[in-house]
Amino acid sequence: MILVDTGPFVALFDPQDAEHARCKDILRSTREALFTTIPVLTKAFHLLTPNSRGADCLRDFVLDGGVSLWFLDQAATTRAFELMEQYGDPPMDLADASVIVAAESLRTTKVFTLDLADFQRYRIRRGHRHIKVEILGQ
Repeated sequence: MILVDTGPFVALFDPQDAEHARCKDILRSTREALFTTIPVLTKAFHLLTPNSRGADCLRDFVLDGGVSLWFLDQAATTRAFELMEQYGDPPMDLADASVIVAAESLRTTKVFTLDLADFQRYRIRRGHRHIKVEILGQ
């Protein structure tokens, strides 16, 4: 199972993005189930610009089952806010926090992201241990 962050969605569905070809290659070679969160999609749709061709393609990708959604409940939202405080400098946004919380809940360490600087410093909590994020395509 792989969690997808905002950057790959923007790159995949905007052919003008500098990472478009690389992200397509990574997606093509991936055989594991993809998951993402609503905060990630919200940020991706904002960056792609609503009603753009890229936003339409992302919407179709989600509706056609290209990625499954993991939803934050009250406990997950509380944990996301804790992470946002913990990683305050530079600040962690809600999309990134939701990916880490989903990784903790779904028991995966794999994240498809272009945000190397941040995700290399984030850790996934497993009991008393804190595990590094395994970044795809790095």
